[in-house]
Amino acid sequence: MKTTNEHLLDMGACLDAREWAEKYTTWEQIIGKCERSDWLLWLDNKMNILDDKERRLLAVHFVRTTPLLDGRAVYDLLTDERSRKALVVAERFAKGRATSEELAAVEAAAEDAAWAAEAAAGAAAGAAAGTAAGAAWAAAGVHQAKYIQRKYGKRIIATLNAKYRIK
Repeated sequence: MKTTNEHLLDMGACLDAREWAEKYTTWEQIIGKCERSDWLLWLDNKMNILDDKERRLLAVHFVRTTPLLDGRAVYDLLTDERSRKALVVAERFAKGRATSEELAAVEAAAEDAAWAAEAAAGAAAGAAAGTAAGAAWAAAGVHQAKYIQRKYGKRIIATLNAKYRIK
């Protein structure tokens, strides 16, 4: 048997994640204490725990509910109707109520909207936004991690326990 750190090293986890997880002795502790949604999603990707439908619905949920520092949600940043329509169709597709052709069409339109918004924003945000963006990113990660833990934590832990025994 190996330690959690050794298992995470074998899986290719980054040094920060391995060092953080080293203080815990069970997968339950690691998953339950993790405030990094990117690390939890990395584990899902590595272990293929969620299916495509669950991943799509998770992404839709995050766009709709992830808070920003100013009290809005990420959804509120979708000011172009093409982006909002893409979100609705992605959810419908995940639930089997939209075709892959419908999904492809709205994804292309949303991508065009995103490029237009990025070009319009340009360098206007400036360097001052860097600190706020970092804080917003961390807060969003905590919000998302808590949701992943509630919704999928038991399954993630069971999958890890089945494959990686800890000493």
